[in-house]
Amino acid sequence: MLEFLQNLFSDSSFIPHGHCYLWKPSLVWLNIISDSLIALVYYSIPIILIYFVHKRKDFPFKWILFLFGAFIVSCGTTHVMDVWTLWHPTYWLSTFIKFITAILSVYTAIALLPIIPQALALPSPAQLEAANYQLKLTLKELENTQVQLIQTEKMSSLGQLVAGIAHEINNPVNFIDGNIVISDEYSKNLLDLITLYQECDCHFGAKIQAFIKEIDLDFIKEDLPKILSSMKMGTERISKLVLSLRNFSRLDEADKKIVDIHEGLDSTLLILQNRLQSEGNYPDIEVIKEYGNLPKVECYPGQLNQVFMNILNNSIDTLKESIFGCRLFGDNLQKTGNQQLTTNNPQIRICTEVLDSNQVIIRITDNGCGMPEAVKQKMFDPFFTTKPVGSGTGLGMSISYQIINKHGGQLKCISAPLQGAEFIIQIPIRIKSV
Repeated sequence: MLEFLQNLFSDSSFIPHGHCYLWKPSLVWLNIISDSLIALVYYSIPIILIYFVHKRKDFPFKWILFLFGAFIVSCGTTHVMDVWTLWHPTYWLSTFIKFITAILSVYTAIALLPIIPQALALPSPAQLEAANYQLKLTLKELENTQVQLIQTEKMSSLGQLVAGIAHEINNPVNFIDGNIVISDEYSKNLLDLITLYQECDCHFGAKIQAFIKEIDLDFIKEDLPKILSSMKMGTERISKLVLSLRNFSRLDEADKKIVDIHEGLDSTLLILQNRLQSEGNYPDIEVIKEYGNLPKVECYPGQLNQVFMNILNNSIDTLKESIFGCRLFGDNLQKTGNQQLTTNNPQIRICTEVLDSNQVIIRITDNGCGMPEAVKQKMFDPFFTTKPVGSGTGLGMSISYQIINKHGGQLKCISAPLQGAEFIIQIPIRIKSV
């Protein structure tokens, strides 16, 4: 063993490698530069592999990288020895290093064979990209499903509540309305009877005359019919409101039904009547109806009414905001108190028309603050809202967009800052069967 080590580092038996090149400087330096660069690159590769393993702790084949690194270091060392043996003929040492390199290369090659199937089983970048895209679609579908479940449950509970209230109110209102007619007839008869008594020559006692004067009989005869007429108008208005609530909830009808779109719009406006009326510093919001001659449309009436409700509510909020100055939404929320729009004349315009004989368009336009492009791009995203915390969930417009898509239609918004907003609902007259 001692003799082997002595021979390994001995250089007495050989001449330097440079002697083979006749010590020509150009040829020697070309070999020095080439072997040095190759060795430098070989030594840099393990450093890169160590950095990769450090950053990717989940990499499944770390051991093969370390083995490959050892093989690369050995290869680099053989080139260093080629430079060394130009002047120092330690060929035993150089050959021994090459022998170690050969063993490492053979072992690395053998070790690679069983992991090749595992490596091939790993997804390619294209497959990962496709899987990532599919995952994004799945997450988007899950998000939409979550929003739909939330809103469906909400509207189901609200619809049942509205239908129950409408039913409970409708019975006493019908009773009152029916009895007002009878009461009006009875009161007229009684007043006519009193008038006949006054016209005849019958002598009324002093007590009766005093009571007639005390109750101001002439005023009662004039005012009682007016009171009954007002009560009649009140019950008729309550009946219309109850009918609007029933039309809005649509719980007593099939999901898909052929209906008059204008009835849905009118029912929604009637429910929102209190928000359209003047209140405090807010003037009345004028609603301009420009209804076209629409045929009856096959749709999901309750859901379509929900779209009308969401859009009209947003328009009312915007118009009330514009009374005192519009907020312009950019990267940061800014308020411009000097920008005022239609302070004394807030308006909502509703236009309907037939398009290409197989689609209808409903345009809901307000002359409020409008919105910048950044807000308009996100307004149909779930949970996006520009309202203060606690004032909105960000679900209304997202749900509306999904409902119109379900009908096979389109929901678009045209708006610009300080230019108002126009929502365009386009749906087919007949829903296409899937």
